[in-house]
Amino acid sequence: MCCEEGSRLPLIGEKAPSFTAETTQGPITFPEDYAGKWVIFFSHPADFTPVCTTEFITFASMQEEFKQLNCELLGLSIDSTFSHIAWLRTIKEKITFKGMENVEVTFPVISDLTMEVAKKYGMLQPSASTTQAVRAVFIIDPEATIRAVLYYPLSNGRNMEEIKRLLIAMQHTDEYGIATPANWQLGEDVIIPPPGSCGAAQDRVEQAGDDYYCLDWFLCFKKCPHGK
Repeated sequence: MCCEEGSRLPLIGEKAPSFTAETTQGPITFPEDYAGKWVIFFSHPADFTPVCTTEFITFASMQEEFKQLNCELLGLSIDSTFSHIAWLRTIKEKITFKGMENVEVTFPVISDLTMEVAKKYGMLQPSASTTQAVRAVFIIDPEATIRAVLYYPLSNGRNMEEIKRLLIAMQHTDEYGIATPANWQLGEDVIIPPPGSCGAAQDRVEQAGDDYYCLDWFLCFKKCPHGK
């Protein structure tokens, strides 16, 4: 799956492409610098653009919430570090959005003037723009495996609460071996993976009770483990 010549979109389940880069917080080596942590790696089209500004304010205001989930934020655009710094200073000094003001963006923002990193992650899509990265989001687990990929158009901002919700859902799946239903929120019932044989399916339904309940043999729920 190619987005541009020399560019390929990494797929869910693959290892995240490695790179070194300059950022607003100094040089980084990925994924080594993030070993043992979840990472939300996202791109934005350009500095000093309105939609991106609202996204960065929102992400920065939620940074501590993500840290509590063992997750780091990492941004990218095809701009220089100097441009990033000037833009982030403007955000802190001049912009108020939905009651958020004096917001300081302290997570790293990659300077990718050569487009090297953007190409590795398929962030350039020529039908949208040949010089700006689209709004890509990669959720990468502590083993540097890509677990989710989200893409948004240039004109529409992302839902950071949904990104956080998906992160929590995947962490629960990993820890407890469950799945989550549509629109699941932390604390709601979770899905037990379906049985693998006819006998197990019958037993699953017949043994339903206090621990779990079934709508049918393939769709059984239980209380959310560690739901708070």
